[in-house]
This record gives sequence, C-alpha cells and structure tokens, in this order.
Amino acid sequence: MTTHDTPPEGIRRKTLLKAALLALPVPLLIGALPSVAEGTTPHGQPLTPTPFCDDGDHVTPAQTEGPYFKPNSPLRTSLLEPGTVGTRLTVTGYVFGLACTPIPNALMDFWQCDNGGVYDNAGNGFRGHQFTDAMGRFTLTTIVPGLYPGRTRHIHVKVQAPGRGVLTTQLYFPNEPRNASDTIFDPVLVMNVTQVGSAKNGTFDFLLNVPQNPPTSAPPTTRPPTSAPPTTAPPTTRPPTSAPPQGTWRAGVAYATGAQVSYNGLNYRCLQGHTSMVGWEPPNVPALWQRV
Repeated sequence: MTTHDTPPEGIRRKTLLKAALLALPVPLLIGALPSVAEGTTPHGQPLTPTPFCDDGDHVTPAQTEGPYFKPNSPLRTSLLEPGTVGTRLTVTGYVFGLACTPIPNALMDFWQCDNGGVYDNAGNGFRGHQFTDAMGRFTLTTIVPGLYPGRTRHIHVKVQAPGRGVLTTQLYFPNEPRNASDTIFDPVLVMNVTQVGSAKNGTFDFLLNVPQNPPTSAPPTTRPPTSAPPTTAPPTTRPPTSAPPQGTWRAGVAYATGAQVSYNGLNYRCLQGHTSMVGWEPPNVPALWQRV
C-alpha cells in the first residue's frame, strides 16, 4: 500500500462510523452501518472493507478483577452522591463487536476508589452498572479516582454483550507518573482525557470478541420487469434445534430484587430489579442473578 492509499492521520474507519452514528436516527442505524464501514475518507480514498475494523484496533484486553469487586451494584450512570469530593469526570464511548457494529444493551459494571484512594467495601460508593443504549453508547459520570500504594489511577469495569462472556478490564489515565511503575498498567487501555474547565472528559471504545455478520450490500431498490409475477414458496416449518430451557424464568418480566426463579434445573435470586430480556438469562448475567 502506498502512502496515497493510507487514510490521513486521525481519519479512521471507526471514527467515521461513530460520526455516522451521531448523525443517523436510530431506525436507520443498522442499515447505514455497511456504507460507513465500506466508505471513503474525506479526500475520497477508499477504506478497505473488513470485519475487524482494520484501524489499528484489537480486541480490548482483559485485566485482573482485583480484590474489591462486589456484585449487586446499583443501576445508575452517575456514581456521584451528595457531598462527593474530587475532580468531576465524564467517560463516554461505544461498545463494538468484531464487525465494528455497535452492541446495544451491553452490560457495563464500573467500580473504583474514592478521591482518597479508598474502596467502599461496605456499601456501593463509586459502584454502578448500566446498559449501552440502542447505538451502543455509554456515559459514566464519576470523579478522577485517587491513588493508593502500588497502583496508578484506574477504573475497573466488566463488559458483557447479551448472551456472551464477561470482559473484565481496567481503564487508565494518560501522563500519570505511576503508569511507568504499575506492573498491571497497559497503555492500550489509556483513555483520551481532556480538561473542560475544572472537570475532565474521557473517551474510550471497547471492542469485544463478539462475532458479527460482516457488512453486506443493500438489496436493489427496483426490479427489472418480468413476464409473470414472482411466486412465493410455501412456508416450511423447521424443527427446533434444541429443547427450550426449563424453569420459571421468562423474558419480559419485571423482576424485583430478591425474586427467585429456576432455570434449567438451577435456582437463582435477583440481585437488582430489572425487566428481563432474551440474552439476559440468569446464567449469563451474574450482575443481575445469583445462583442459590
């Protein structure tokens, strides 16, 4: 590839994809993604189609959970509470799969220490989970975490696409003196952080190891004339590939905290009130269901 074939610095496929996501109404999102993934740079140079983004990104690496994770965090996008001390921080981004398609309803569970470097192990201070919206976006409102011995500044997070495994990782801050001495630190996980008045804004996009269908060409909008109208084959009934799960859990039910259900012979207790959906069966979402 010559230098003329390379997108200019700062112009990347996922950057263009995110710009398109912000510009499109939700109902048009899915149909528009292929044209973005197979688009061109502002100078007209083509971006080679690929199911793996092809902009230098790799699957977001996993990191240790550490000793301070607790299940049953509250459902909220802001970890701020009355009297919270510290520099305000807003983290935004997207959750993508392997085809650079955003993942809606991805579960994200955040936890961090306070301004003084202390984790709340008795309550839910600076702990909370949320779900990405219909365009795969998330927003976390919190503070810049403090420091404690042996670690640089970081935020813990678990990310889980519906029906998929959990990615446990950490987010870091740029230009921190302790980044060089923290043996867990990974520069791949550094957020883009900017100063906005007395607060800070951070951005980070997660790329999960979730297979997705590659972009396909849109069907033609017109049909050539034919001598006879097309016929439709009668519908066929497919036998189920596997038996449906057994138990009392059902999708579309508003479960309250403490509710108990059974699923495939096992019993579970609801950790956080929510409305169930396909993909969030009890074995798949340990943040919402605990086996009993």
